Amino acid sequence: MPLIDLSAPIRPDPTEYPEPLRTEIEYEDHARGAATIEAVFGVNRELLRDGEGWTTETFLRFGTHNSTHVDAPWHYNSTIGGRPAQTIDQLPLEWFYAPGVVIDATDRNDGEALSAADVRERLPRELRELDIVLVRTGRDEFYDQSDYIARGPGVSAEATRWLYEQGVRVMGIDAWSWDVPLHVQAELAKAEAKPGIFWAAHQVDLAYSQIERLFNLASLPDEDFRIVCFPLRIEGASAAPARVVAIVPD
Repeated sequence: MPLIDLSAPIRPDPTEYPEPLRTEIEYEDHARGAATIEAVFGVNRELLRDGEGWTTETFLRFGTHNSTHVDAPWHYNSTIGGRPAQTIDQLPLEWFYAPGVVIDATDRNDGEALSAADVRERLPRELRELDIVLVRTGRDEFYDQSDYIARGPGVSAEATRWLYEQGVRVMGIDAWSWDVPLHVQAELAKAEAKPGIFWAAHQVDLAYSQIERLFNLASLPDEDFRIVCFPLRIEGASAAPARVVAIVPD
């Protein structure tokens, strides 16, 4: 069965990226690895093959939301439905290996939010409990551009609630955020001066997970595939990176 990688690459970001959003990685080459071995174990490079030691990489800065990742309910609010929200390590593994469907939203402009009716009309089949719903916007094309954060349509709180009512617990999008871009919601929230507008789909008070910053959804059929998206088991975390893969039957 073909495997399709739906994850963005993890690599250092340009220094002009805002610090909270930036990934920084230190690479230790074979020469530095040999020096480490000599310093720690007293084994000099003449005793190593080709005089080389191990290579390692160290994350100097890597937020749990800085790559293709799975959000936990704890990310949205401290309580969901009047109970303590679950962190990423508390979510059932069954959520993250399930049949997937794709909703095509490539015709929508940046800043537009899909309604529940939009989602229903675009579904390739009737949803089943624990289906994973992926929204294809095509904005992964702009992943390396500085305005990636400001691009993409999003999904409304109403549509998120409707998906949840169908038994969906994992929803994903190939844009920076499941909601419409934050600057759009910020202006609306300030103009209306009331809660429930900014970050509306995130703070819909439902225990569900989002996959954000997906890649390569255009390579998927609309249905008849499975998604594997197990997040790293980071204790008490609001999210975790995941290697998201689609399994497509021949």
